[in-house]
Amino acid sequence: MNVTPASLTTSFIGNEAVAGNGDFFQAFVPIRHEYLADEFSNVTSGQANLAVEKAATAFPIYAKLTSTQRADFLLFIASEIEALGDELIEQAVLESGLPVARLTGERGRTTGQLRMFANLLREGSWVDARINPALPNRQPLPRPDLRRMLVPLGPVVVFGASNFPLAFSVAGGDTASALAAGCPVIFKAHPSHPGTSSLVGKAIVSAAVKAGMPDGVFSLLHASNETAQELVAHPAVKAVGFTGSRAGGMALLKVAQSRPEPIPVYAEMSAVNPVVIFPGAIQKNAVAVASGLAASVTLGVGQFCTNPGLVFLLDSPQTEVFLETVAERIRASAPATMLNAGICQNYQRGVQNSRVLPGVHVLAEAETDAETNRTEGKPIVLTTTAPLFLSSPALADEIFGPTTLIVVCHTETDMAECVESLEGQLTATIYATSDEISSSGFDWVALLQAKAGRVLFGGFPTGVEVSEAMTHGGPFPATSDSRTTSVGTGAILRFVRPFTYQSFPDELLPPALQNANPLGIWRNVDGVMMK
Repeated sequence: MNVTPASLTTSFIGNEAVAGNGDFFQAFVPIRHEYLADEFSNVTSGQANLAVEKAATAFPIYAKLTSTQRADFLLFIASEIEALGDELIEQAVLESGLPVARLTGERGRTTGQLRMFANLLREGSWVDARINPALPNRQPLPRPDLRRMLVPLGPVVVFGASNFPLAFSVAGGDTASALAAGCPVIFKAHPSHPGTSSLVGKAIVSAAVKAGMPDGVFSLLHASNETAQELVAHPAVKAVGFTGSRAGGMALLKVAQSRPEPIPVYAEMSAVNPVVIFPGAIQKNAVAVASGLAASVTLGVGQFCTNPGLVFLLDSPQTEVFLETVAERIRASAPATMLNAGICQNYQRGVQNSRVLPGVHVLAEAETDAETNRTEGKPIVLTTTAPLFLSSPALADEIFGPTTLIVVCHTETDMAECVESLEGQLTATIYATSDEISSSGFDWVALLQAKAGRVLFGGFPTGVEVSEAMTHGGPFPATSDSRTTSVGTGAILRFVRPFTYQSFPDELLPPALQNANPLGIWRNVDGVMMK
């Protein structure tokens, strides 16, 4: 079997490279504020349905493959992505405006998480096998033989994120975890980086062919929003992965919940990632903490989902030093290219809407102006007081870009009321001494735990480690399901469900549940973990 040759402008319906029969569009080059010459074409509804049908046909075959076979597939994908070499990085630089070093690191993160899931599959215990052997002589009633494990849901639709062209895109965490779980993936490419998406899609299809995967285990579609919603509504689709705006995530959630068979949508949508700062934390290192805040706010032009967009600062003698340092660092920063024109315009609109509110002041902004003919975001920090923050709910809204709002609070009660007023977040951060937390009249860890999926004690939240213990999720609207994570090995649990075999002959059971435990995995047998 050979993969069909493909250009940058190609979609993939299973292993077949196809030109979309829908509308044409071009990739935007934000750093030059112009469009690339290559034209891309969206698929039609009929072509999208064909991709889902192929995925549905592939599912029963793919789901029955061994964990080792799926692990090998993921390893092939990682190798094929690396084989793209400089071409992939150069295309991503053009389409995103991100620097080479950032994208090189992101490629490493992408291949690294594929290999992480491959290791998870090879070890095998993630299936959570639970066995209750039959008790035929139990009184007053016998117990049947019961054996439970996690099984894949079915075809999954995944949407690419604008801010991570590689790590949260075609071969990113949603795709990797769904494929690891045994679910075919239909990927809707993000229009901000279509060429990058097609290159990675070609790599995945090539890997699928080399690994002997069923045709349809993966499809890459350039598609309109309307066609994308039709994908979510298709009865063969069993789950959705999404990283993007709150409006986009909620639109998909509405479609998924209005189906005759509602399905889960795992959407990461919006967060301001509050930072709570006590006097003791800045008494000896106000400059260091302030410098770290400014660096985190401007990192990646503020286009990380974990940039700290809100700071609650308890007023103290060190407050002025802290604010002066933040202002100094922000004034010295420079405007930088944002991911696309729409994101830049929304950023500028959000900043303007906040800075004109009564009681909101500009602490500092970059002294260098953004070029009017470029897609540049200008760093800015705003300040206000706790009463004004509480009276203006819009100040808690996310502004996606290099900005933060510092709320100066006169008492812990003020600060606690501000935190309690927030919606759900991906992260929250405490800067304090242990004594300040222990002697406080408020349980700050519990307050922040109720609002976020990850709480940091010191440091700043930009940077999400891909690991077993990471939670990248949080209460609504940070995500649509706070029980899940989109980063780390726990992400696989989004695309599986528990299933029990009752009174099956041993030879008909999957290896994970057979008496001999041929996989050598950890299993819960009558409440005892054993191999």
